[in-house]
Amino acid sequence: MAMELIPIGTILALVTNQVMKTAQAAKDIVIEKESFKVLSKHLFDIEPVLKELQLRQLNDSPAARLALEALEADVKKANTLVEKYKNRGRFYLLVKCRHIVHEVQEVTRDIGRSLAAFSIANTEVLSGISDQVNRLQSEMQKVEFKTSHSQLQIVDKLNQGLRDQKRDQCFANDMLEEIARAVGVPVEPSEISKELASFRREIEEAGNRKERAEVLFLEQVIELLSQADTARDFEEMKKQYFQRAQVIERYDTQKEYIPPLKPFKCRISGEVMVDPVSLCTGTTCERAAIEAWFDFGKKTDPDTGDVLEDTSLRSNLPLRQSIEEWRELNYCLKIRACQAKLSSGVDLKVEEALNQMQELIRENSINKDWISIGGLTDKIISILGSSHNREVRKKILITLKDMVEGHARNKVSRKHTYKCNTKTWYNGILISACEQNIHSLCIAGFEEPDNEKVIEHQGFDYIVPCLGRDRSISMAAVELLYELLQDRSKWNESFCCQLSQQSSAILFLVTLLKGLVRESADHAEKILNKLFDVDEENISRAAKSGWYKPLIDHIVQGPESSRMSMMKALVTMELVDSNLKVLGEEGIIPPLLSMVASGNIELKELSLSVLVKLSSCHANKELIATGGGVPLVLKLMFSPHVCTILIVRCSEIVEKLSSEGNGVKFFVDEKGVQLELEPIIRELLALQQNSKSSNNFRRPALRALLGMCRSEAKLVKTAVLTANGVSLVLPLLDDPDSEIREIAVNLLFLFSQHESQGVVEYLLMPKRLEGLVGFLENDYNSDVKMAAVGLLANLPKSETSLTKKLIELDGLPAIINLLKSGTMEAKEHALSALFRFTDPANVKSQQIVVEHGAYPLFVNFLKVNSVTAKARAAALIGNLSMSSPKLTVASEKTGCWCFRTSRVPVCPAHGGICNVNTSFCLLEAKALPYIVKLLHDEVEATAYEAIQTLSTLVQDGCTQRGAIVLHEAGAIDPVLDILTWGTDSLKGEALGLLEKVLISREMVDNYGTKARYLLVGLTGRNVHDDGLPGRKVAIVLSLVERYSKSSTSIIPGLF
Repeated sequence: MAMELIPIGTILALVTNQVMKTAQAAKDIVIEKESFKVLSKHLFDIEPVLKELQLRQLNDSPAARLALEALEADVKKANTLVEKYKNRGRFYLLVKCRHIVHEVQEVTRDIGRSLAAFSIANTEVLSGISDQVNRLQSEMQKVEFKTSHSQLQIVDKLNQGLRDQKRDQCFANDMLEEIARAVGVPVEPSEISKELASFRREIEEAGNRKERAEVLFLEQVIELLSQADTARDFEEMKKQYFQRAQVIERYDTQKEYIPPLKPFKCRISGEVMVDPVSLCTGTTCERAAIEAWFDFGKKTDPDTGDVLEDTSLRSNLPLRQSIEEWRELNYCLKIRACQAKLSSGVDLKVEEALNQMQELIRENSINKDWISIGGLTDKIISILGSSHNREVRKKILITLKDMVEGHARNKVSRKHTYKCNTKTWYNGILISACEQNIHSLCIAGFEEPDNEKVIEHQGFDYIVPCLGRDRSISMAAVELLYELLQDRSKWNESFCCQLSQQSSAILFLVTLLKGLVRESADHAEKILNKLFDVDEENISRAAKSGWYKPLIDHIVQGPESSRMSMMKALVTMELVDSNLKVLGEEGIIPPLLSMVASGNIELKELSLSVLVKLSSCHANKELIATGGGVPLVLKLMFSPHVCTILIVRCSEIVEKLSSEGNGVKFFVDEKGVQLELEPIIRELLALQQNSKSSNNFRRPALRALLGMCRSEAKLVKTAVLTANGVSLVLPLLDDPDSEIREIAVNLLFLFSQHESQGVVEYLLMPKRLEGLVGFLENDYNSDVKMAAVGLLANLPKSETSLTKKLIELDGLPAIINLLKSGTMEAKEHALSALFRFTDPANVKSQQIVVEHGAYPLFVNFLKVNSVTAKARAAALIGNLSMSSPKLTVASEKTGCWCFRTSRVPVCPAHGGICNVNTSFCLLEAKALPYIVKLLHDEVEATAYEAIQTLSTLVQDGCTQRGAIVLHEAGAIDPVLDILTWGTDSLKGEALGLLEKVLISREMVDNYGTKARYLLVGLTGRNVHDDGLPGRKVAIVLSLVERYSKSSTSIIPGLF
């Protein structure tokens, strides 16, 4: 029926109905929703205008009828467009999104123009709603649609890939996944197959429509996407492989290549074709070659030379399929050859097989699956675990990387269930407890090969050790490892979890991270950071391997639970000083101090525990001090109502700060100003007053006190005088804890230098001295033995009751044993302690000392390097020598008076029978030469004691004999020399000895000239000076002047 015969009202009703139908359908388009939604909105806005017109009398003029017909045609066009794209494949719609947007924009504008023309033809009728119509038609004519940015990015990336002729599987995987996610298609083989099948139908329909350019473009897209892992049906590939493998069984096992048939080669290039196309003459060429032929202006058949009347090209699909089958047969031949070479056990053949496998993978990504199906993957992994050939291992790692790159199937066979932390991994899929009811849906479509793959077949066990090999192998290993852990555009959580179970993986990765190869370090860092996400314990493992930054970052910035976890791990780590120093340099101390200041009790305790560990390092002590940590710790330690564990940790930190001879060095505020130390000493002592206090903080507090007092003599005095330290520490000698008793002894040794009486009174109480003697006998702690004997050395020698009791308790042997086995400092204290037992007023006590073999030990000490030990040994010998004259036995004479002889040699010094054990004679002890040597050393302390000891040889009654002994021993000259270098007090002692020696004329004749010269020079002509040594100088000088050189010597050999 002609349109002019149809009433205009009927046409209007039909158009209104078509508008509503199209508007509704436009809402359901899945691609470019926004564009179709705008079109739908405008159509819905037109509907009330058309309905309004139905209620009024339309102008049935030719112009009005023509405008309405145009509107109807444009709405039909819009409906056709909606129907065109309503049921199309999603992949196709995305690929064509830019074109679709343009079509929607144009049809919307056309409807707007038709609506404008229609309103002009019905101006009077539409006068009531003219503003609404004008606005609507104006908006529609000016509308501009844009494809979403994300979809455009995907399309542009795809087009660029086609231009660059990318065919690698990794790019195809990424591209397919991005397209699928953009259009809401699950990335599963079953769903992907449906979409690709739909895409292929689009190619067929475009071919039917003779849209050559469209067909070519879509074929390029499908060829690229078909390379993706999920685009291939594994069962079909496996079936295809075994079909080809069955065919090659007829070929000799040595054959590795089937030559191509002549029809397989291009008539232009002579190369085997990939995309063969036929000309109208039947000649077949490679598409790219013949297109280039035409582009050069050639219109002839490349084979016959005939002029072509038709230059159209037709795909030769049967030939293309035959060529592909030929290639696949050659793939299978090479795979079979590789199997034999890998099984040969010959390194050169293995390398050759690996090279062939790499070529196969480069040639066609299907070989990644076929190599695996052919059993080569597990073979080369096994060789990786057993081969000692460096080049073989390296090539295996590279080959495995090529196989798994962009290929999930070759990474693992998903047929195992295992757990990682609180999550379950089933067949490579992470499922939580609430998801396990639907896990069958999760694994649908993930059919995998039954053969073992890289990770399943002990892959990690063999790959991880390679990380610790030389540079080239470790680089190949870390690159393979990185690729294995990828799951398309994200990390494979399952594999990461498995890797974290490898005990040495973290260590090797940290080593690579710190290495010189930047690429390896980058891969290692990325893997490590992912492993940290998988399991926080890996952070502590990395720290144990020497990479502390992640651990510190978690302590500084992490949530509370993470902070606590990291600090607990740090506390349990075995760290050397260099590790602790690095931790401090990385900035861990300030956040720890911050948590001590403001954290909850658990955070405080953990941060303090870490600080205890860190403060073992000298550099960290400085950081704690400069960070204001010392006042903070002390305040917390001495605050009332603080829980015991915090006091314990604070005490341990204070102990560490004062240890290693640092004393009070670090007891400063953040500005480096010394803290007031006396209150600290008092507080540390106060902690010991409560006997119920925990030993866990009493011990470190005592050690801190000891460290501080050892470094600062003023603090010892403070502790003794103002803090009543002796009375507070003395009871600790009875403490049940042996360590506290030992520290107490050390403190009392220091305190006894200032306050000894209280110690004596305490020790004289029942059972007290026994404990101190026990410390002397302690074979496990030389420090304690030294302190105990030092304490005895500091006690007054006048306390004879203490001396007597020590002898009764066998304390003397313990002291003498220290002379044999103690440290030099302990020996020095032991020598000092023996003075109470060698008092010349107590010969019995001296006898006990000598009986215990002390005398030879004293003599030996005259030879050591310690000035203190030599001086004290000389003094002790002098004490014993004081008793020699009265202990010397007179010799018995026999025969007549002119021929009387002694049965036993007479001592030249004492004039009787002497013995070391009975008379303590220093000549019998062979001590005299060493005593004299002390004078030659010109050391004040030892020379002083040497003169005192030599003076015992010229006591009343044996002065002349003693002088002769000193002369013969060469002792007089060094005594005179003291007048040139000694101090006043030492010179006084020397003059005192000379006063006894020079009373004989013989000594004056021998030494008078030298003595006169030195004495006169010493007095400076003022011989009557009343000062010391002035008076003694005068006395000795008078002795020298008393005799003249004309006198006859009575000493044989003198003048």
